[in-house]
Amino acid sequence: MRSQFGRSSNKKELKYVIKFQDLALVEPVRRALAEEGYAAPTPIQAQAIPHLLAGRDLLGIAQTGTGKTAAFALPILQRLAAGQPPALVRKTARCLVLTPTRELALQIRDSFQAYGRHLRLRATVIFGGVGQEPQVATMTRGVDILVATPGRLLDLIGQGHIRLDRVETFVLDEADRMLDMGFIRDVRKIVTLLPSRRQTLLFSATMPPDIARLAAAILDTPVRVEVTPAASTVERTDQLVMFVERADKRALLCAILGDPALARVLVFTRTKHTANRLAEQLVRAGFSAEAIHGNKSQNARQRALEDFRAGAVRVLVATDIAARGIDIDAISHVVNYELPNVPETYVHRIGRTARAGAQGAAISLCDTEERAYLKDIERLIGRKVPVAAQHPFRAAAPAPQPGRRRAA
Repeated sequence: MRSQFGRSSNKKELKYVIKFQDLALVEPVRRALAEEGYAAPTPIQAQAIPHLLAGRDLLGIAQTGTGKTAAFALPILQRLAAGQPPALVRKTARCLVLTPTRELALQIRDSFQAYGRHLRLRATVIFGGVGQEPQVATMTRGVDILVATPGRLLDLIGQGHIRLDRVETFVLDEADRMLDMGFIRDVRKIVTLLPSRRQTLLFSATMPPDIARLAAAILDTPVRVEVTPAASTVERTDQLVMFVERADKRALLCAILGDPALARVLVFTRTKHTANRLAEQLVRAGFSAEAIHGNKSQNARQRALEDFRAGAVRVLVATDIAARGIDIDAISHVVNYELPNVPETYVHRIGRTARAGAQGAAISLCDTEERAYLKDIERLIGRKVPVAAQHPFRAAAPAPQPGRRRAA
């Protein structure tokens, strides 16, 4: 995934002193990186890879877009390929990567395959929403790397198709999103099935108490690596808020999309219903648009993502859960059609366009009822979001009402 690395042609890369050849990566891995066009590691890669090659457990505080997938994939590939790899055992995997969404699972599998193309290792992915037969057939022979979502993994374990007793390295990715989606109980069940002697990596963009307790329970004297705090994402993103009446939001969005500078746009809504309806309305208005959310079939979600990635679709309308893990280059703008009621979600959203050090642009459409959400966001990021002075549907910012605050 190209957004995970600094490129040799990018002037921003000059700030990185370390090169991949300085990280003791083996020649087949370095060759794959060179073929992908990557020369310098991102900060999390530079910090994490040496510790992971040494076999340490790791707690990574990092958002999507910082290069964390490669930070764990490269050393895992190298360690699995070292020496004379053991023969694969039926129904088992040597490395398990647990991730909350199907889209992210596929992207991580693709990353392992890209960086390990010169290594004789087998990687596969398991997730729900599709037939299990091909997944069962692959696991029958055993694999080196298994990337999975919790529900389908537990299902196949329960049916006797997968065993976790030979896992050498366990990666829990997007742990805070696992919590948001209600998967922590499943995660804890899966952990009990792993060998007690293993290398464990936990990555999370935030560290709520439940995740801190989970990390303390499953990590053994871990190295802590923390990069790209929320403020960094905010600083890299040009932000703008437009005050508008709720009834005028769609018309304002269409007016915004009339600017060709918005070349590849990710639009966020709070609900699946709004995502569907808005995508349909945009198509009727003459814009190429698709919706992506949890009720869409896996095939429909993948097709929408691929069309968006390829440029066949200009606007992707998404809910927060569906968008988590989307890793697509060159998203020009993020539009918050509806402001999130959790301020940290705003930072995650706008980070979709400020990838691996790049600049991004985010536009928020704020109606009267969402004004309290905006205040919470501004409190979190420590600054006021600039207000668009002129636009066709401008609504006056409501005066604050002492003693009243909208519940989140």
